[in-house]
Amino acid sequence: MNLFPRNAMTKYWEEHSQDATLEEMMLDSSARDLCKDEEPEILSYLPNLKSKDVVELGAGIGRYTAIFAEKSKSVIAVDFMQKFLNKNMENNCKLNNIDYMCSDVTKLQLLEQSTDLVFSNWLLMYLEDEEIQDLLRKSLNWLREDGYFFCRESCFHQSGDKPRDQNPTNYRDPALYEAIFNSVTMPSDEEGKVYGLDLVFRKPLTSYVKHKKNNNQVVWLVQKVKREEDTHGFVTFREFLDNQQYSMNGVLRYERIFGHTYISTGGYETTKEFVSRLNLKPGQKVLDVGCGIGGSAFYMAKEFGVKVVGIDLSSNMINLALKRREEVGVSVEQVEFEVADATKREYPPHSFDVVYSRDTILHINDKPGLFKRLFKVLKPGGIIFISDYCCSEGEHTEAFKAYVKQRGYNLLSPKSYGKVLEDVGFTQVKADDSTDLFVESLKKELVKFDTIKDDFVKEFSLEDYEYLVQGWNDKLVRTSQGDQRWGVLYGVKPTKGSLDI
Repeated sequence: MNLFPRNAMTKYWEEHSQDATLEEMMLDSSARDLCKDEEPEILSYLPNLKSKDVVELGAGIGRYTAIFAEKSKSVIAVDFMQKFLNKNMENNCKLNNIDYMCSDVTKLQLLEQSTDLVFSNWLLMYLEDEEIQDLLRKSLNWLREDGYFFCRESCFHQSGDKPRDQNPTNYRDPALYEAIFNSVTMPSDEEGKVYGLDLVFRKPLTSYVKHKKNNNQVVWLVQKVKREEDTHGFVTFREFLDNQQYSMNGVLRYERIFGHTYISTGGYETTKEFVSRLNLKPGQKVLDVGCGIGGSAFYMAKEFGVKVVGIDLSSNMINLALKRREEVGVSVEQVEFEVADATKREYPPHSFDVVYSRDTILHINDKPGLFKRLFKVLKPGGIIFISDYCCSEGEHTEAFKAYVKQRGYNLLSPKSYGKVLEDVGFTQVKADDSTDLFVESLKKELVKFDTIKDDFVKEFSLEDYEYLVQGWNDKLVRTSQGDQRWGVLYGVKPTKGSLDI
């Protein structure tokens, strides 16, 4: 380990811990105003801590320690600055389920499978890449199976306004953190399997966007899981998506065809038609699952005054969505974005009036499990609306089977899709085979391909152009052969007589 960064950090925090105040901890003169929004926001992203054990790294003066102690079974509060830890102990002396450890996290040793949550707030940015990897490996060892690691880091640049003579902070790109998360594994008890950290979600802190108009304060929640076999040669399915179908070049190519901010069949036209079925009202809250680069979310927020939370597993999609939000003049209060796994992301019950999804759930194998989650977060009387790639009943051509396998899709017929919604508890279910509308949209888009060819080739390449044209024609062939269908589904959560699953 290079000792200079460690010594520099020690000197840095000795300089900024003279009085052990909140302003020193956050390196910001407006710390108290920020905390009013920031603390409850961060706490809202954590898993249920009841009867759980928590390790808090970089606990500082204890602004989260007391809350963890009140909510959980036990807390180990760790900090390498004794002055901060003394203040923490002074503030929380009446709580008897906290153990305090003055330790450098790079040297910290804890018992194997002894905790359910490892929490850090502004810590990894003071470590070197190798030190982060080592800490995450140790965290995997400390965590019980399905336990969580949460972190919040400053990315790209500093946010606090306190002057600094030196600054040993690593302001990384969020993508680098995610690459490190993906790279860390440890052997499991089962031969041939390993434990890894899978992303639950990543997002900018809304409080910092509101107060400081920046997206550089980023939070992650990752979970210790047993890794299955590699996905098409990639460690995680999210990595597969970002490097294959939804590479940044691929996303931009799709947007060029579907229209600015859109990434699904029909773009604005189908969005306008589908959203008209939702009876949206100002003040309602919508969960957009597989939001892509934001087109539907922006449309709903601007036209109907609803609040939208857009989630997508592709980092490339969300990174571009954040840029597009600024371009179209939509605020974070109107539309929030998260890189999130819809099969793992938890929201409080009855959080949303509408769940909306466009051509996304084809990627998810456990559709019943997902719909149980979505049923739970909908308010009674809430609506679920989905368009998705589907298949016909019965046997399919070998070419279609190969296409589905290559893309990693899991397809149902529209009828089977509707049955899944009914089995979960949705009523008034409509499962329409809307392949005719799909074909109509494809043909319109092929005409557009022809009209924009010269500009498209200049912006991308002739190879890109021919690849997409061939893809659109292949879809028309698959639909004409009866293999590929397009389902549009609608359901309502009952207002009475249903139990959240």
